[in-house]
Amino acid sequence: MKTLFILFDSLNRSALSCYGGQISTPHFDRLASRSAVFENHFAGSLPCMPARRDMQTGRLNFLHRSWGPLEPFDDSFASQMKSAGVYNHLVSDHYHYFEDGGATYHTRYSTWDFIRGQESDPHIAMVEPPLERFKQSYHPLQFEETRDGHRLQGMINRTAVKDEADFPVVKCIDSALRFLHQNHRAENWFLQMETFDPHEPFTAPPEWQIRDTGYSGPVLDWPRYKQVEESEAEIAELRENYAALVRFCDAQLGRLLAAFDYLELWRDTAIVLTTDHGFLLSEHDWWAKNRMPFYNEVAHIPLMIYHPVLHQDAGCRIVALTQTIDLMPTFLEFHKLQVSSNVTGQSLLPLLTGQVENIRQIALYGIFGGAINATDGRYTYFRYPAEMDHKDLFEYTLMPMHNRSLFEVRELTAAELYRGFSFTKGAPVLQIPALKDAKRSPRQGSFAQTQTCLYDLQADPAQSHPFRDHKIETNLMKLMRAEMTLHEAPEEVYLRFDLR
Repeated sequence: MKTLFILFDSLNRSALSCYGGQISTPHFDRLASRSAVFENHFAGSLPCMPARRDMQTGRLNFLHRSWGPLEPFDDSFASQMKSAGVYNHLVSDHYHYFEDGGATYHTRYSTWDFIRGQESDPHIAMVEPPLERFKQSYHPLQFEETRDGHRLQGMINRTAVKDEADFPVVKCIDSALRFLHQNHRAENWFLQMETFDPHEPFTAPPEWQIRDTGYSGPVLDWPRYKQVEESEAEIAELRENYAALVRFCDAQLGRLLAAFDYLELWRDTAIVLTTDHGFLLSEHDWWAKNRMPFYNEVAHIPLMIYHPVLHQDAGCRIVALTQTIDLMPTFLEFHKLQVSSNVTGQSLLPLLTGQVENIRQIALYGIFGGAINATDGRYTYFRYPAEMDHKDLFEYTLMPMHNRSLFEVRELTAAELYRGFSFTKGAPVLQIPALKDAKRSPRQGSFAQTQTCLYDLQADPAQSHPFRDHKIETNLMKLMRAEMTLHEAPEEVYLRFDLR
């Protein structure tokens, strides 16, 4: 068995024409026409690395800790494949893998290729950047003149992008194509081609921006994680820059599909394409993710699976509820490897073969310290604690690292050893009080609009009319408690959300 896992970052379901979106994405459409297209696929833990821990381990991350590395006790699909003789290779420009908070992921693969230069990857060394030129070139919303944030490094990195071939996503596809051309006749491999795009900044060659937005100011393609305050022209510019980057990603996907044609890989190679989460582009008067309620623009994500043996169902739509943690057992089952009892996700293969119609009753999703969100496919439920700053909130980890830094000593002084989880395989973990000002997401402001509410996705797919209903909430809370028990959620999480 051979598998190509294509992972985009922040790829909105609503951006793809195969999901009814308004952006023309012919190559995504082409893959969808050959694939099973999942209609009710949801995120799990957010944002970037928590989602990837979900993918690697088949377990939710956000109930126990924030952004961080794989743990010594984690059952990583990449590590398991490598041990079983399935050669796996990672191609990625997702630079968070190479920071403190992601440093144990890429080393689970047999080999990897890191493409430099995305966003604020500390790549281009420039001691004295041209701040005045940057200030004139970039909108005040995205200009920064100090290295305390990460936008200055982003501007520096963009000085190295002169032609289309310089864009990291192009280099990712180049690297993946080299792997396919060199190894297409080999058996038993797994290739993960992962790009940071269309994550912000929404930077693409200018020819991919096709709509006149009416905006004439300096570069504006990197929104802040905040409520919308921009003018109509600025909003249109940001949205069109995202659309341009999606079109550019679509063209790069087309290069991969052309290689599948030329090398005749459709005969024996599976393709799984998805994302980690979506991104608000002014919907609900918000930009981005993390801080606000996790509307479906963020949580409801695309998933397509092509399987060479099951291609007779090409273009079928699977309506069963699925989520990110279901990828890991699916990958293992594709390659006939055993799934650990610690895995809470469910393989998608029975859905692909038609053996079952459903694999789960509920999907939980969220970010550490925020709401517990859930959907049963009909309703979405955002449940917030009565007090967002409740003191009984702990991180459980043996790898005390934030996104770009180690935990500070002041965070560790009150840490204790905790042995209450079976998934740690007998190892104790540090139980660390989660300080309010620690360097974890969301870092561009505190959580906002923290009201518990329901949305009826049938009657209100745009989630414009929140409501409360005791009977519906009682049923959803019952399902939530069962899922939390399956994941061994800490006792204080039940208490924090009044779910006992």
